[in-house]
Amino acid sequence: MAPEITQHIWGFTPEGEAVVLYTMTNAGGASVGLTNIGAAITSISVPDRDGRLADVALGYEAFDSYFNDGPAMGKIVGRYGNRIANGAFTLDGTEYRLARNNGPNHLHGGPRGFGNRIWASRVETDRVVFSLTSPDGDERYPGELGCEVVYDWDDDCRLEITLFARSDAPTIVNLTNHAYFNLAGEGSGTVLGHTLQLNASHYLATDPTLIPTGALVPVAGTPLDFTAAKPLGRDIDTDCEALRYGNGYDQCFAVDGWQPGQVAEVGTLADPVSGRRMTILSSQPGLQLYTGNYLQGCPSGKHGHDYRNRDGVALECQGFPDAPNHPDFPSQVLRPGETYVQKIVYRFDTTDPA
Repeated sequence: MAPEITQHIWGFTPEGEAVVLYTMTNAGGASVGLTNIGAAITSISVPDRDGRLADVALGYEAFDSYFNDGPAMGKIVGRYGNRIANGAFTLDGTEYRLARNNGPNHLHGGPRGFGNRIWASRVETDRVVFSLTSPDGDERYPGELGCEVVYDWDDDCRLEITLFARSDAPTIVNLTNHAYFNLAGEGSGTVLGHTLQLNASHYLATDPTLIPTGALVPVAGTPLDFTAAKPLGRDIDTDCEALRYGNGYDQCFAVDGWQPGQVAEVGTLADPVSGRRMTILSSQPGLQLYTGNYLQGCPSGKHGHDYRNRDGVALECQGFPDAPNHPDFPSQVLRPGETYVQKIVYRFDTTDPA
C-alpha cells in the first residue's frame, strides 16, 4: 500500500517562508517525518520486537533550530558534503576557493550550505519530493546546480532516499543525508550499546583535521574493524590516532565491492535491547561513521530534553571526503549533460531476543 501522507505548516521564517512538516505513515502505523528546511528527516517511528513504536531519529523541538545548527540534524548536506581541504579545489585548470567553516577546511557546502536552505517541496502521489536550485557561484562553487531529493516509505519500513543533480557547467557534487539514529528511541541516552557491522575492510586515513591523506588503511587489527558486528562503545575510547582526531568515530569507510550505480548492502546497526535493526544500502562508495561526539550543546531536542555526546550515531552514505583533491578517489565531478543519481536506503526490522 502507498503510505498516507499528511502535511501542515510548522511555522514561518522571518522572511515569511512557510516551513512545512510532512508525515508519511505506512499500513502498520510506522512513520517518517520530513521538513523543507534542508530537506530534513525529523522523525522515524518504527516498532520494537514487541510492536511498540518509538522515534529513532534525533531532532529538534522547534523548527527554527534546524537553521545553522552544528550537527546538521537529519538534513541533506551539499553542494559538497563532508570536508574539502583548505577550502580549495581545482577543476579543469581553474582553482576555486570556498569558505573555511571547519577549522582550515570547508565542510558540508559552507555556512550557507544546502542544509540551511528552504527547499521547494511537494507530494507526488506516494512520495515527498524536495527541490533546490543552487546558482552559479553559490558558496563559490561553479555552475548552476539543480537538485532533487525523493523520499519513499513503504509497508516494510524501508526508507529510500534518491538524490538527483544536474549542472549547466562542470562542478563537484557530494550529497548525503545527515540523520542521527538511536534505535532505543531518541532521547533514551547513549548509543554505545548498539552493535554495528560494516561491509568495509578499509577506512580513509586522515590528518588531524580529518582530511584524507589518500591512503586506504585495512581495518583489521584496529578499533575501526566493524567487519563483524560489535558494540559501538567497545573500542571507542581506545588510544588510537584515528579516534583521537575525531574524539571518537568520525571516519569514512570504503565500501567493499563498490560499483558505480549499483545499490549494495553497506552494513547493519542494531539495538540488542529493543530488537530494532536498521540495514543500510547505498550506491555510494563511502560511509562516514560519526558517533555524535559533539552533540552536547546543540539546540534542544524533541520533548524538551537535551542531547549529550554519543546519544546518536550518523551513518552517512556519500562520496569520499576531499575527493576533488585526490585523483585516485571515485570522482565527484558532474558535467553538463550528466545526471548525478545516488540512492540511500535505511530498512528497519527487528531481531529475536538473544
